[in-house]
Amino acid sequence: MSSTASYTVTGMTCGHCVNAVTEEVSGVPGVTAVDVDLASGGLTVTSEQPVDDSAVRAAVEEAGYEVSGR
Repeated sequence: MSSTASYTVTGMTCGHCVNAVTEEVSGVPGVTAVDVDLASGGLTVTSEQPVDDSAVRAAVEEAGYEVSGR
């Protein structure tokens, strides 16, 4: 059974931004898929088990962006 979590990322302006967020979040243990929507700032993370929220936020910050709300 997979788990999905949605976030809103602020600060992304281009395809490179999307790639940076995708790459960092993909490195979070347990994550099986990452979908980033540049237009809305939407980030959907799919994992086998519920993923560590703080790890996802840290990965987004590592890429140079921020998670707003949830």
